[in-house]
Amino acid sequence: MRVIVTRPRAQSEALVAALRDAGFDAVLCPLIEVEVIDDGPVDVSGYDWVVVTSANGAEQLARRSVGTLPSIAAVGEVTERALAESGIEVDFVPRDTSQEGLVAEFPRPAGRVLFVGAEGAGMQLRSELGADTRAVYRIRELEPSGQPDGDVVMLASPSAARAWAKLHRDVPAISIGRRTTAAARAAGIDVVGEAETQDVRGLVDCAAAWRASSRS
Repeated sequence: MRVIVTRPRAQSEALVAALRDAGFDAVLCPLIEVEVIDDGPVDVSGYDWVVVTSANGAEQLARRSVGTLPSIAAVGEVTERALAESGIEVDFVPRDTSQEGLVAEFPRPAGRVLFVGAEGAGMQLRSELGADTRAVYRIRELEPSGQPDGDVVMLASPSAARAWAKLHRDVPAISIGRRTTAAARAAGIDVVGEAETQDVRGLVDCAAAWRASSRS
């Protein structure tokens, strides 16, 4: 069974390897890339909280922060793990691992909050928590050289889902989580599975379950 992997090339190695270990024919077709906004240090001085909602944001915070880090909030396990691997201890992870869940469960009073993440993201954090935002990277869509073909496509972010929809391929999709599923379905993509955990293992297990059900 052929699986199309749409993650950025630099972040796809673990997923491709895990899919192949599980007996899939994994084909890399990057539809997005991460472009770092390298505009100097991220000053965390004076904040009560720094909020991170992606592994990319975690990496940039660890590399560029100046000042004493305050309490740290991560949107889910993947972001928490990325922060931990950089030596940053996380103080809060919501039970509902989404930006909406993070805002709803965030400790009150929030005090001064800084969101570190993607350009154009964090709108709910701004409106609900009054967070300042620091864009440390942006997502750029890529156009593949040919028309990718496979039995199922892996979508690991809403931006990948929107980029895939523009190709108008009639291929079912496996989504990494609720936000990606919602973006994919809004774009007319047939989502046949959603990973139980937002990581490589969750995506591969979901693909394996779909493979088993499609063969029965």
